Amino acid sequence: MNNYFVILAAGKSKRFNKKIPKQFFNYRNKEIIDHSIEKSLNSKLFKKILIVSNNLKHLKKKKYPKSISIIRGGKERSDSSFKALKFLKRYKPKNVFIHDAARPNFSIRLLKNIAKNLKNNKAVVPIISSKDTIKYKTQNQIFNLNRNNLLLTQTPQAFRFKELYKITKNLKNKVTDEATLFINNDFKIKFIPGEKANNKITYIDDIKTPKTFYGIGFDIHKLVKNKKLYLGGVKIPFHSGLEGHSDGDVILHAIIDSILGAIRKKDIGTYFPNTKKFKNIRSPKMLKPIMINLNKSNFFINNLDINLICQKPRVSKYRDKIIESVSKLTGINENQINLKGKTVEKLGLIGKEKAIACETIISIIKYD
Repeated sequence: MNNYFVILAAGKSKRFNKKIPKQFFNYRNKEIIDHSIEKSLNSKLFKKILIVSNNLKHLKKKKYPKSISIIRGGKERSDSSFKALKFLKRYKPKNVFIHDAARPNFSIRLLKNIAKNLKNNKAVVPIISSKDTIKYKTQNQIFNLNRNNLLLTQTPQAFRFKELYKITKNLKNKVTDEATLFINNDFKIKFIPGEKANNKITYIDDIKTPKTFYGIGFDIHKLVKNKKLYLGGVKIPFHSGLEGHSDGDVILHAIIDSILGAIRKKDIGTYFPNTKKFKNIRSPKMLKPIMINLNKSNFFINNLDINLICQKPRVSKYRDKIIESVSKLTGINENQINLKGKTVEKLGLIGKEKAIACETIISIIKYD
């Protein structure tokens, strides 16, 4: 199909409140504009991709394939759009897709759905419904709008080139999207379901992501006769228990240290030293204040990976119980916890069933 894709990226992004225009701000490991460029290329739907921007120097540093052209944009969005159409006219395109660079999260599936619907329609526009109750103010009166009748339009929007060029050429007033032109000229538009993720980035808070921190924990204790064995807060039937000032639960101790490491709060010995006060303390009681402090500080555990290193007991036999226990003690979902059993091929103290060790890696998200 004779399709062309236009990416409008000439805005100054005054509301974004950064030194660089938002379309060149780093988002998910690449510039915002690059998400749209890569998806349009990977869709294999377009003969040419046209970038309209006032930052030509920045864009020309990049190595784009020959199918991508770059032209200078206009003062307003509608000016840039018309410049793009005038540039493409020489190629005699059948269809043109117009997209705002500030929407990096659309999917290739959406592109293909638009192209499919464009076969039998002159204009295809993705829409979503409003999640909010919207009010309309005119003079001193405020009216409630029925959100069931509200259509929030997205880009990419696709059109028959001839029709769009004709009505854009005669445009006298500014418009915020091409669908407005078709509506104002009583042209029929095929509205299709858009994507909730395809939000427009306007403010820096629109892409503000929580910070993630990582911590490593490790603990090892000798096994001794006539002591109960606790692993992850679960009492495990075994011939020996773990020696220590506390109950010696290596899993919970490693978890505590990984949490403290992630939030940069020293180590378990700082809070639970080998003093009379903590003699024979159960490890769940040690974990509890750490979790309370974590939650008060707006941290949230995102993922927990546990390696239990022992010859025996077999981890597989108690995995579900231990994960369930750790989930309850930390308040995180069981599917965010992974427990692996590792042997040491009967080497050393662990191989001779004289010690058990544990290591953990945790990722923690910080919310404002």
